Amino acid sequence: MNKAQFEKIENELTKLTPQEGLRYVNEFFGEAATLSTSFGLEDQVISHMIANAKLKIGIFTIDTGRLFQETCDVHDLTRKKYQLPISTFYPQTSSVQQLIDTKGPNSFYESVDNRKQCCFIRKVEPLQRALKGKSVWITGLRADQSVNRGGMNKVEWDENYQVIKYNPILDWSLDEVNSFIERNNIPTNTLHKKGFPSIGCAPCTRAIHAGEDIRAGRWWWENSGKECGLHEAKIPVK
Repeated sequence: MNKAQFEKIENELTKLTPQEGLRYVNEFFGEAATLSTSFGLEDQVISHMIANAKLKIGIFTIDTGRLFQETCDVHDLTRKKYQLPISTFYPQTSSVQQLIDTKGPNSFYESVDNRKQCCFIRKVEPLQRALKGKSVWITGLRADQSVNRGGMNKVEWDENYQVIKYNPILDWSLDEVNSFIERNNIPTNTLHKKGFPSIGCAPCTRAIHAGEDIRAGRWWWENSGKECGLHEAKIPVK
């Protein structure tokens, strides 16, 4: 995709509502567009929009092998409520086995590099497979979730995966997300009501305390950017 083509799509999507934007993506990309979901609040909002409008946009999730049971439960509820096929991608067995054999099951607690290695094996590499052959990657990112995400745009070019990255509710507040969920009776992860605003792998996520940042419960033992490598900074289209 060249710069002119990207800018045309960017200009169109930026001025549309999330529902309008998803219909636009569906019309021009169809099954070449896909939503990545971890079944968090924001992802559930977009899944509902896709199902409600009967769009051809695909939905996939990454099962790292270390998810909370509550996450598996909302996965099941979502499939049953919307009758949507949700493709599940798993890490490569050989890579997980080698990691555990050489560093043990809890190496991610020992250093940021070890944690990022685990994230790459369990999340990033499966994402690479999930996005292979796709043109548009839709996410539930919101700007106020972290400093890094606050610098993102609603429409970006992801050089790593060679796709347009579309963040339709980037400018929504958490109150807007919760209001939409309540109005539409959308299934949500029960951990959200137990102090977990952001939910990842069970060993790497805890509830946050009053006054803590929304991402404080992710990789709570380290002082890092609180990202796993899935969402990197944007790179301009040449």
